[in-house]
Amino acid sequence: MLDLVDDEDRVVGRARRSEVHGNPDRLHRVVHVLVFDREGRIFLQKRGPGKLVQPNRWDTSVGGHVDAGESREAAVRRELAEELGIPGPGGTVPELRFLHRYRHGNEFESELVSTWICRWDGPVNTQDDEISEGRFWDPADIDRRRPADGGAGPFTPNFLDELDRWRAAGSPRP
Repeated sequence: MLDLVDDEDRVVGRARRSEVHGNPDRLHRVVHVLVFDREGRIFLQKRGPGKLVQPNRWDTSVGGHVDAGESREAAVRRELAEELGIPGPGGTVPELRFLHRYRHGNEFESELVSTWICRWDGPVNTQDDEISEGRFWDPADIDRRRPADGGAGPFTPNFLDELDRWRAAGSPRP
């Protein structure tokens, strides 16, 4: 179950994930994390071929729904562990820095996105059933692979929007 929210982030109801996807009138909370290494590269995950939204495209380091009644901070830590295995067993939790919150929408869904950044130089163990590949990218390499016509190319439109917002914030590093 997910909390439905208004533009002021007030809970106005609850719905199953299956009732939220496919209905852009149902604004819900999600969290993103941009994971950087010591060299300033951004970790991207390649969405698996079975994903309903944007299969086989490179996406934000971590992204996931905030469960009904769950705090965003708890969701961020849960998603880091589920999707990337961060931290590993007995590992140190990376310091997370809140970056921004914004509304993102398309014909499929509407999300109230809260984004954090962190640095991670340890091992990454991607979730095989959702992520087909993962690696660190130099932001300049992303720019070179970004289509000149404004399309998304090998990336998700959501990630490119997130990247542009990170740059508009001054490209902060954790």
